[in-house]
Amino acid sequence: MTHWLDDEELSVWVRTVAVLELLPSRLDSHLRRVADLTYFDYYVLAMLSEAPDRTLPMSQLAARTNATLPRLSHVARRLEERGLLARGPSHHDRRVTIGRLTDAGWDKVVATAPQHVEQVRQLVFDALTPEQVPQLAAITERLLAVLDPDGLMSVPYSRQPAEDV
Repeated sequence: MTHWLDDEELSVWVRTVAVLELLPSRLDSHLRRVADLTYFDYYVLAMLSEAPDRTLPMSQLAARTNATLPRLSHVARRLEERGLLARGPSHHDRRVTIGRLTDAGWDKVVATAPQHVEQVRQLVFDALTPEQVPQLAAITERLLAVLDPDGLMSVPYSRQPAEDV
């Protein structure tokens, strides 16, 4: 038997879906305008910028960006063509392809990050009271525990070193 959403749950769900649709779109259009990057392009570069030596195996980069390897490979090819990312075999295992943020990629992240952070602040944190920020943190942790039980999406923020690159 289906356990239907009650009126309050349905109202929260509809608004959650609206946020999930609107926020990425707003971030994407802003990054296209200020940096000629899609939101996903920027996210790939940002995840590499957080990694030790700005380098990760492509499989780990895919996990951190919640991307399939084919999608990441397509984006990496475009970023390589722009000189922002380089790919090559791992020094430890030639079967493993690593992605490395180039100096130009680092410069792009450094130049873009302040504008991106300002947009995130404007769209999310400025809309919340100081008391709501830890509430949002608790809510997202609970949801991530279900959606990402292995914690792959939060790896960069636990500052864990990349595995053998």
